[in-house]
Amino acid sequence: MKFTEGAFKNWGYELAEKEFGEKVFTWAEYDRIKDDKGLDAANQAQYDAEAAGKIIVKDAIADIFLQQILTRPAEFDVVATMNLNGDYISDAPAAQVGGIGIAPGANINYDTGHAIFEATHGTAPKYAGQDKVNPSSVILSGVLMLEHLGWTEAATLITKSME
Repeated sequence: MKFTEGAFKNWGYELAEKEFGEKVFTWAEYDRIKDDKGLDAANQAQYDAEAAGKIIVKDAIADIFLQQILTRPAEFDVVATMNLNGDYISDAPAAQVGGIGIAPGANINYDTGHAIFEATHGTAPKYAGQDKVNPSSVILSGVLMLEHLGWTEAATLITKSME
């Protein structure tokens, strides 16, 4: 069995830094400053980042995080977690906005970047042909795929068409 928590955590930090650039301050950045310049410099950098309104990216224990995302969802733009916790963490907030039938899904290999994008709901065959099922989960999963491929203009057009 390959233990990958450290590599996965690093991937999450790298993704946040890539996607949000100068708007974020990650614990990886904190550790780099601490290693290079010492603890006081790292604490000052974190203080400065908070004062500048940067997003602070950090680790959280799953049960506490689940409580936080349910009570303060607007505080979270990116969540990177392992599969089992990810199932719980993604289904609970989705239920608050209409259920998993509208939530997109992505499984991204943090080593290779290979990805699978899918609806988060089941097949619901009893509704086939009845025009009762919301296709948002599949459509938004396609949006995630387009963004992953770097096709942001196409992703934006699809997202705007759903508003």
